[in-house]
Amino acid sequence: MSKCEKNKITSGTKEWADSNVNCYFGCSNDCRYCYAKKMAIRFKRKTEKSWKLMIPNEKVINRNFKKRQGRVMFPSSHDITPSSLNSCIIVLKRLLNARNEVLITTKPNLSCIKIICDSFFKFKSLIQFRFTITSLDNDLLKFWEPNAPRFEERLESLKYAYKSNYKTSVSIEPFLDKNPIPLIKKLAPFATESIWIGKMNYINRNHLKANESQFYKKLRKNYKIDNIISLISEINKIIECKINLKDSIIILLSKHSKEKSLDLPNKFVKVKDSYF
Repeated sequence: MSKCEKNKITSGTKEWADSNVNCYFGCSNDCRYCYAKKMAIRFKRKTEKSWKLMIPNEKVINRNFKKRQGRVMFPSSHDITPSSLNSCIIVLKRLLNARNEVLITTKPNLSCIKIICDSFFKFKSLIQFRFTITSLDNDLLKFWEPNAPRFEERLESLKYAYKSNYKTSVSIEPFLDKNPIPLIKKLAPFATESIWIGKMNYINRNHLKANESQFYKKLRKNYKIDNIISLISEINKIIECKINLKDSIIILLSKHSKEKSLDLPNKFVKVKDSYF
């Protein structure tokens, strides 16, 4: 990759890969903040209730993939779950047989990760896992990501992939703890690549139930600029792993820097994710 390409500012999935592949419509995790869910509902491809029903995309599942330029993210708009695993294995096998470099992104289910690691060991040089682990607090995970695995299972999945000699990385986006430093330190020993931190972009304010509003109120405090700056100061002291800021935080800091001088450490200069 050229120096110019490395420093090109990108956003969304393009921060991590050049293309993505999905083989299901909908996602059973049913995360409250899911952008793919919002878009599917907006364009009437799914409803609030039907989103969590995962429908296989047979056209993709039966596709013979060719070698693509750059890295492929799989999946990006649904997850790898016990019920979707068999189809995901088929797609992964075809992507890897074509010698594609694949970034496997998931809120990991341990049983699925064990099968993937054991099935594709001969392709491990082409694979990097990126596990989404957004909080240490299972009460927060249960509210924001209701059907996704709890923290302990995600951590065990990360450890399993690490001990199986795969490249491992973590996404803490959105970070749900006001102070995610303890989470970072717990994950860092098992991340061979980078840890990414980002904020939630779309925080609902309307039609909230009484038992929901407290979660949204606390989350907004996480993303106050003072807390973000304090967090960056603490992250800058961590040397155990490479930490990258997602575009959601970079944009917030850019807006703030127009009003006040902000000295962002060199380690947080915005670059595209490193390749294999």
